[in-house]
Amino acid sequence: MATPIGNLADLSLRAIHCLGLVDALACEDTRQGGGLLRHLGLHKPLIALHQHNEREASAAVLARLAAGERVAYASDAGTPAISDPGAVLVREVAAAGYRVLPLPGPSSAAAALSVAGDTTAHGFAFVGFLPTKAGERRTVLQGVLTVEGQSQIVFEAPHRIVELIGLLAELAPERRITVCRELTKQFEQVHTADAASLPAWLAADAQRQRGEFVLVVHAQVSQAATDDALPDEALRVLTLLMAELPLKQAVALAAQISGAPRNRLYDAGLALKNAGGDAG
Repeated sequence: MATPIGNLADLSLRAIHCLGLVDALACEDTRQGGGLLRHLGLHKPLIALHQHNEREASAAVLARLAAGERVAYASDAGTPAISDPGAVLVREVAAAGYRVLPLPGPSSAAAALSVAGDTTAHGFAFVGFLPTKAGERRTVLQGVLTVEGQSQIVFEAPHRIVELIGLLAELAPERRITVCRELTKQFEQVHTADAASLPAWLAADAQRQRGEFVLVVHAQVSQAATDDALPDEALRVLTLLMAELPLKQAVALAAQISGAPRNRLYDAGLALKNAGGDAG
């Protein structure tokens, strides 16, 4: 089950209901899991299940399931199995013939993506934490930066954020980056800028180097896409028409007026529509 990444108000009503029903709670950190239960006025047996004991702890969960109990699993924060334990447990429980139900909710990756405003992206990829060794880090990041058309979501710890930002500024100075710090917490901060400007921004305030970080590396636009960009006048006409007409009608008229290809006008119209009011 997904649990809050900072703000306890983000815990879903369904998650609260399920925590009341289960017989035990498996959790990445029993201190976090126990604190969550106390906040809700609940008392349940806790099973420690983390990256160092996931196989062994999965057996304990299976024993409870075999006895007819219901067990929930929660990582420290966010959604299990996304840069957190949980995948092994799911595999073992499903292989044993038991039903596994997802309880969706908070996710720092999804939260960061929702405020990045990357209108050039067609989908996204989850990278998670980069390798800690400098050479491997550089190699993996270079690969991330070569991907075209997708936002790339990267996690980083506070003691490595300066190094990562410096590397991004070196390797892709013109790439747009959204830096999300302490999402949903008291000192939440979101900043989007070209990578070249980020080292100075980070150094300007020591507070900006503290907390947990999620970075959205905005999509790289292919050269072909750049060459096929709509003329400014065609985009202006489309924008004006979309203010008064449904998308398909606006595209058809814009194509007649400007002579621009209808398929590219339609893609541009979708991007404008999504950027203007479909955030959720």
